[in-house]
Amino acid sequence: MPPEERDAAYLWDMLQTARDILEFTQGLSFAEYASNKMMRMAVERGFQILGDAARRISEGLIAEHPEIPWSAVVKHRNVIVHDYADLSLGRIWEVIQRDLPALVRGLDRLISDAEPD
Repeated sequence: MPPEERDAAYLWDMLQTARDILEFTQGLSFAEYASNKMMRMAVERGFQILGDAARRISEGLIAEHPEIPWSAVVKHRNVIVHDYADLSLGRIWEVIQRDLPALVRGLDRLISDAEPD
């Protein structure tokens, strides 16, 4: 698969997974999220997928689109995967509420701009 096709597939994975996390948590309070182990694990898995896809994006695309916080997405994934014992539910909730909607908008624009007319 050419790099452009791989990037497109990873971008789509990122967008869909970010949308899924937002859908899963829509209408929940932090207390409801924190008390639901299945929800927390689903969200954490989503962030793993999001970060895995982000770290596979080509350097060229990353350089062309600094508006996407590529390294922050990957770092968040690394914390979940490697430092799970120190995981802060409050920090995850903050990322969901504050950062994920903007990421979805940015990825949506990026994918829309890349689609042929």
